[in-house]
Amino acid sequence: MTADHSSPWDLVKATLQKKVSAETYENWISRTQYAGIDGSTLVVTVPDSTTQSVLKDDYSVRIQDAARACGLPSTAIRFSVRPDDGAIPGRPDQVSELESPLALNPKFTFESFVVGASNQFAHAAAQSVATQPARRYNPLYLYGGVGMGKTHLMHAIGRALVATGSMRIIYTTCERFTNEVVSGIKHGRMPQLRERYRSADVLLIDDIQSLGSKDRTQEEFFHTFNELHDAQKQIVISGDCQPKEIPGLVDRLRSRFEWGLMADIEPPDLETRMAILEKKADIEGVFVPPAVRLLIAEKTKSSVRELEGALIKLIAYSSLTNTPISVPMARQALKNILDKPERRITIDAVQKAVAERYAIKPSALREKSNRKEIVVPRQVAMYLVKELTPASLPEIGRAFGGKHHTTVIHSIDKITACLLDNPELNKIIHSVKDSLQ
Repeated sequence: MTADHSSPWDLVKATLQKKVSAETYENWISRTQYAGIDGSTLVVTVPDSTTQSVLKDDYSVRIQDAARACGLPSTAIRFSVRPDDGAIPGRPDQVSELESPLALNPKFTFESFVVGASNQFAHAAAQSVATQPARRYNPLYLYGGVGMGKTHLMHAIGRALVATGSMRIIYTTCERFTNEVVSGIKHGRMPQLRERYRSADVLLIDDIQSLGSKDRTQEEFFHTFNELHDAQKQIVISGDCQPKEIPGLVDRLRSRFEWGLMADIEPPDLETRMAILEKKADIEGVFVPPAVRLLIAEKTKSSVRELEGALIKLIAYSSLTNTPISVPMARQALKNILDKPERRITIDAVQKAVAERYAIKPSALREKSNRKEIVVPRQVAMYLVKELTPASLPEIGRAFGGKHHTTVIHSIDKITACLLDNPELNKIIHSVKDSLQ
């Protein structure tokens, strides 16, 4: 998207970016391009037929609303598939092709990744895969909390492989794969979808935790995984948790995800956070005094993403106010972050909040009883503990009267499934979450 919104479609994209989630925009809208006006119809090109179908079938109303909001004289829009969108122009046939529905971020390279004790193992594993795909660790499964650097390593692997060797590389997200399966079934294009994914030399799939409880997509991914693995093609998977902790994931996929190497990424320690800030500031071409970096690093501990977000805000404040970066200036610019009291959500806090919502005693959730009036609140509490705390499945089980971890998984699966078509339960979940923030 150009900065001055030079085409009508750029205006529509800018409007849509404010109306949809970041993931939806990245998956379906970001790679669309303005192609011109055909009579009274706005012509937009898309990277593939799946994007074309999703935009027409699922987002046409929002797109037309955005077009009207931009004051376009006509809201008729035609989506056309660009030919050979996956090819890399100007490169010899021997160079790898990125046959990817999503673009790789040029900033996410091994060189820009800051290595510390919390991510050293995952970084080394990713580099090994990029150097010798399908030779040692297949699949490579990266897991850790949100904003820890999993996607950075996935993109780094992809970019390293694009630059070396003659390979077909696919990078996608689990949500994107799911939507492609749904669209493929709906429009009778499953053979083409299978051919595209199963002819890859390297498959990189992000955010696998959303695969749980999607039976048809799991079936499709199971066979895709088998074909690629049997053909000794590299598979790299990332998720927020270990395979055994993904609610609704079938056992045969869970076991396959554990075939290769699992590497976790933990929150960075203080020294690594300081190094990340220094690296990011160098990339931005801005000097940030060590005292300021220490101030930020001591207050932003949850994720690399939050750390970088604080630095970007600091740099923007300095630029817009023409103020040199200093500790007093940082305290002013980042007061909402630095002054925010740290509050760690505990299992006990979740149990109390759920008990209050259901008008029962917190101790009832820890009983061995399976009374009807206790079962659902206990399942809700287990679901929220898994989502809001770092507790493992065995830890959750112990906190609820010594339940086995398989009981915890069943409870999480049950609530996950109910949330799909139970508005009242959704309200309860959101209400409890709000009370805990």
